[in-house]
Amino acid sequence: MKRINEGKANLLYDYLDTQSYYIAPVEPEARSMMNVTFVTTGDPELDKKFAAEAGKAGFKNIKGHRSVGGMRASIYNAMPTEGVAKLVQFMKNFAAENPQGISSKKERELS
Repeated sequence: MKRINEGKANLLYDYLDTQSYYIAPVEPEARSMMNVTFVTTGDPELDKKFAAEAGKAGFKNIKGHRSVGGMRASIYNAMPTEGVAKLVQFMKNFAAENPQGISSKKERELS
């Protein structure tokens, strides 16, 4: 079970660490295998859209804690690896369809 959970966490963290639309704010050595936190865009309205669309796509309770913000993907034992792969694909699609994330915001600030 530990190996499966590590694989699920690695799948999601590897995606988060290799793109610029989402940010995983927790340092790698302190990351949870069960609750993966990330910031979607830096734009509260787009964060709301992400949470709403994720809910419609079947990803329940992805919105982070109200005092912290961002998103939290709970990938406990009951979440299959296929579910994490579907979440990653959803995140890729959302980023492609909503190109106003953190990287785009930074680019606008620099121009």
